[in-house]
Amino acid sequence: MSASHPARRMPAEWHRHDATWLAWPHHEPDWPGKFEPIPWVYAEIVRALARHERVEIVCQDAHVREDARTKLTAHGVHPDRYRLHVAKTDRVWVRDSGPIGVHRADGRVELLDFGFTAWAKYDNWAHDDELPAHVAGWTGLPRTVVPRHDGQGPLVLEGGGIEVNGAGRIMVTEEWLLSDVQVRNPGYGRADYEREFARWLGCDETIWLGEGCVGDDTHGHVDDIARFTDEGTVVLAVERDPADDENHRRSMDNLHRLQRVGGPRGPLRVVELPYPRAVDMDGTRLPASYANFYVANGVVLVPTFNDANDRVALNALAECFPSREIVGIHSVDLVWGLGALHCLSQQQPAPR
Repeated sequence: MSASHPARRMPAEWHRHDATWLAWPHHEPDWPGKFEPIPWVYAEIVRALARHERVEIVCQDAHVREDARTKLTAHGVHPDRYRLHVAKTDRVWVRDSGPIGVHRADGRVELLDFGFTAWAKYDNWAHDDELPAHVAGWTGLPRTVVPRHDGQGPLVLEGGGIEVNGAGRIMVTEEWLLSDVQVRNPGYGRADYEREFARWLGCDETIWLGEGCVGDDTHGHVDDIARFTDEGTVVLAVERDPADDENHRRSMDNLHRLQRVGGPRGPLRVVELPYPRAVDMDGTRLPASYANFYVANGVVLVPTFNDANDRVALNALAECFPSREIVGIHSVDLVWGLGALHCLSQQQPAPR
């Protein structure tokens, strides 16, 4: 297959979905001391999504399933708009543990099952690593376990670390894949990853950003800092205040990298998103970022933080997605789990 007609291609998030996948929260240590409101935040997320597409929800056990049903009913979500499935998970961040849907050359959807090792940081990940197999069973879609090209086990890759425009470009960070901290695929270098992106995601042009945002325990996922909003536009979280020295330094470097992108596909239009003021909990800086939004069929869900910049970010994204409803979801409690709306969701693409 040529680069313009790859055997597989991951569609952009704004392409049509068959459904959105979530996992209902159950792991209290992910939100220590603040777990109680989190299922209600999820109910609000499902309420906003269900108006536009079906929501598939993975529940840890029958008790969690009933908790989800009770809260969704309280929020007025019609039972025809969601489905509840039971399977054990370690955490709820299905962006990273769930399968990644791609289009085959014939337009059908294939689920890619990348290895998952809890961001090379936590010990409990075995249940999460089985999630793609469960989703394939529930949907009937074909699943492919993705190997490393050197045959040394599965290729470990998390959905929050990749951002595609659906037309051959992908953004990732060097901090995530090329540093010697939380190493996902020992022995892999820049060229190895670019080969895998071309083969499995149909992306023959990799845009390497530098570092992610402060407070991100994944060590550099791109979905907290930079997102495509169309094939040629990127929104970038930018901290203009030098007083926030780390996010300022990191975002200025990423801005300069994006401004230098050219090549056959041309330059990128870069739209700046502000950061909210720092969100801290028990002395921990949290990865609060408006870039962690989720694009569904008729709506964009955007994390908000009771901050003056909430309105700035919502307006900027409304201009980027003029045909979609823009809905803010209060995420101060949610981000205590070190993730937000994009981290907890995974789209199931519709056939092309």
